[in-house]
Amino acid sequence: MSATPEITTEKLTFRRYKEGETKVKRWQEQIFQASYTYKCPTYVQSTPPCQGSCPSGEDIRGYLNIVRGIEKPPVGADGKPTMSWQEYAWRRLTEANPLPSVMGRVCPAPCETGCNRNEVEDHVGINSVEHYLGDWAIANKLQFKAPEHKTGKKVAIIGGGPAGLSAAYHLTLKGHSCTIFDEHEFLGGMMRYGIPGYRTPRETLDAEIQRILDLGVEVHLKTRIGTDVTLEQLRESYDAIFLGLGAQAGRALPLPGDPADHAAPNVVTATSFLKAFNDGRLKTVGHRVVVVGGGDTSMDVATVARRLGHIEKVNPTDFEGAIAGHLAQDVADISLRQGAEVTLTSVYMTASKPEIEHAEAEGITIMGGWMPIGVVKGPDGRATALRVMQCEAKMISGRLDIKKIEGTEKELPADLIVSAIGQAVDFTGIEEFNAGKGMIAADKNYQVSGKPGVFAGGDVIRPHLLTTAVGHGAIAADGIDQFLAGQEMQRRPKIDVHSFDLMRKYVEKGVQLGEVKGATHGTDSNKGVVHNYENRSERYVIPHDQLFLGHFQYTDRNKRHVTHLNKDSALGNFDERIDALSEAEVIAEAKRCMSCGQCFECDNCVVYCPQTAVYKVKKTETMTGRYVATDYDKCIGCHICADVCPTGYIQMGLGE
Repeated sequence: MSATPEITTEKLTFRRYKEGETKVKRWQEQIFQASYTYKCPTYVQSTPPCQGSCPSGEDIRGYLNIVRGIEKPPVGADGKPTMSWQEYAWRRLTEANPLPSVMGRVCPAPCETGCNRNEVEDHVGINSVEHYLGDWAIANKLQFKAPEHKTGKKVAIIGGGPAGLSAAYHLTLKGHSCTIFDEHEFLGGMMRYGIPGYRTPRETLDAEIQRILDLGVEVHLKTRIGTDVTLEQLRESYDAIFLGLGAQAGRALPLPGDPADHAAPNVVTATSFLKAFNDGRLKTVGHRVVVVGGGDTSMDVATVARRLGHIEKVNPTDFEGAIAGHLAQDVADISLRQGAEVTLTSVYMTASKPEIEHAEAEGITIMGGWMPIGVVKGPDGRATALRVMQCEAKMISGRLDIKKIEGTEKELPADLIVSAIGQAVDFTGIEEFNAGKGMIAADKNYQVSGKPGVFAGGDVIRPHLLTTAVGHGAIAADGIDQFLAGQEMQRRPKIDVHSFDLMRKYVEKGVQLGEVKGATHGTDSNKGVVHNYENRSERYVIPHDQLFLGHFQYTDRNKRHVTHLNKDSALGNFDERIDALSEAEVIAEAKRCMSCGQCFECDNCVVYCPQTAVYKVKKTETMTGRYVATDYDKCIGCHICADVCPTGYIQMGLGE
């Protein structure tokens, strides 16, 4: 027997229409509203991470865009370019760094580490492009343009290394007269006396230094401040002083007990070793060389020792005398020379991966995680071995935490021990600048604390990269310029680099904008400003997640040819290892740049805009950074243009 189910009635909790409604509502508005932002595109220039990572503040994106052909050289009255793209790119590069040929070879390139292209396949070969442009400028005898006006102010620069040369260059371009005082026979500092010639060819270094001097920089060599010339004499004769004397005094081995207990004529510092080699005094080393240190300097010491090798029938104290400053005897023919057994021991490795690989390929034994604990000496007082102990080292909050592993002690036989654990400043004669920790204390404008008119830069502030010293010199030059003008020191921007100047492009194009006052954000109807353009370069580095990475196809990096040596071929080989790219390869490499934070004219926004609101600027007004604009009467805020912009130049900002 079937049962009739009981029917229950529930009150509806939702009604499509309210009582009294007579019109049907369209849901289309709600559906399409999901893609509206009520914001329209604005064009935002940001700093790319390569520039944000560059210690010398180069406009890397700018000169790469010139190399690839996006930004064109300015045109003269005859309608022809006033210079080649190589010269235009080189002049953009050297607005920040006057030593591109040297830095393109030796800089470990933090810019490449920061490159957003690493998220696609591999970084852009920025060093390779810099190397090419620097060499092209030397080959074509390009010169810097001297300033038209002189200020009559004089600046004394102590030290002719990268910091001093950079400061002299930038100050001279600002119209000041500069005099460099250096205690060495030649200028260059650590570029000459701390890096072997097969990494920085001397003719290249000399050419780039001479170009700076040709601006009218005066030089006094073999002159030590505090001994040959007093600070009082400098203060009387000059309006400002820049301290760029470097940190060319090596640090002794950090061993327990009295330092005298570990002293020996064949235990030397890396700086004295490399200077002896670069001066031409050091011709050979002992049979067994132990290098202590994990940075690039230690790699230079190890590879130099490997190339020099040893000679069996030679006085073992000859190389000690050479390092101490005496001229060694001429060595026998290279065929009689034998390779040295070189061991590098380090607590914590900081050297670049390519340098480590080169050293290992050349037969150098690298012992990571070993710390020195003592020097073993023979009856004659010379070191016979370095006693080491295994350890574990970790970087914690910027500090190195080292834990010894007891029971692991052993001795490394050695005819020569080289300490490459860091550098120190020699304050002899200028003790008043010693801040107490072997360095000079300075503010963010690199003015020495409590010393108005005295500025500093480079390793005297903080031992770091050569390109860091170049950047210090440039920033200090700005501070000195303000000091000489009697101006209050300006606060440095958060991101302190050279960046693309759109207003300069307007001047080159001959487009008159008039005076621009206030922010340029959202000014689509005012003819006196750039259409809806904002420059955030001083405060914002654009990350990879703000780019449309899907636009970029996998493209192999154009790599420079590097000569790889082995244990046998390294002996006596002091030829340069790195070859520059060809013109075609440099252009192809520059095209791999994603131009992060600036338009590179891909047309994506024009092609994909469903409202045809984004359009190309007229050819008579178009220029780098001003390629497209928006008709806001057509724009519906769909944000497609921003989604497909590969560089992150378009952002949905108008309307906030």
